[in-house]
Amino acid sequence: MFLQLLVNGLQLGALYALTAVGFSLIFGSTKIFHFAHGATLTIAAYVFYEMYAVLGWHWVPASLVCALAAVVFGVLLDRLVYAPIQRHEGSFFTVFVAAFGVGIVVQNVIGMVFGRAFVSIDSPLSKGVEWNGLILSPIAGIAIVCGLVFFGALQLFLTRTHTGTALRALADNPALVKVYGLSPRRLSTLVFALGSFIVVPAAIITGLTGGLNPAIGHHVMLISLAATIVGGVGSLRGAACAGVLLGVAESLALWVLDPQWSEAVTFVVLFAFILFRPSGFFGRPVTN
Repeated sequence: MFLQLLVNGLQLGALYALTAVGFSLIFGSTKIFHFAHGATLTIAAYVFYEMYAVLGWHWVPASLVCALAAVVFGVLLDRLVYAPIQRHEGSFFTVFVAAFGVGIVVQNVIGMVFGRAFVSIDSPLSKGVEWNGLILSPIAGIAIVCGLVFFGALQLFLTRTHTGTALRALADNPALVKVYGLSPRRLSTLVFALGSFIVVPAAIITGLTGGLNPAIGHHVMLISLAATIVGGVGSLRGAACAGVLLGVAESLALWVLDPQWSEAVTFVVLFAFILFRPSGFFGRPVTN
């Protein structure tokens, strides 16, 4: 049973890691508390559901349309909501309320269009097979591989390309970016596009494994926020590691706890880090 829960936890952790890395990338680079990141996941998941399960498209074009929807939503949100707030020098709290409001609107619109009940996506990838007492499904392996590939590709982009270097400079010193003739606003839009794109595999796999309802993004966003803090705010490597840790901890908790308590484990871990290591795994030391 332990191995089964561990495998399930790694799959869940890969999803949390992808969402947390996208959120951490946006927050670390732009300082925008993008709480509507969960809404991006929800939109992507339902677009895939509509294309693949309802209209019967092949999963490849369905995934591409899903990715396009996520990126367009993220970019529009940056341009139409966050950019005006920044121009008027809105506070951190203003940004948070705006993002939270967008998330609520998206949740309700999806509920009106698709209904509020759980819907499932039937796919051969989600059907498990027994191997040495373990129930394994292809989607578990895909989730873990996607997490490694997407995170590795993002790290290479940020460290080995000129644009990636500019994005890291945007996080450290936006004024310096302007000195070199780059536009912080355009870089911010690129960050939102990347952060929204990286959540797409998590959205698809979430739909294939656990089904969908309009509130899934809210749940995943809370876990991802916890992973960002546990990993160290601004650290992509920390967000990825913490996402996997929380996924495994949530799954292993089922060994001794009822399923309704598994989510509470995440926040127990979060509180423990806040009390004993507020800088997280890889965050900078807290001096005040």
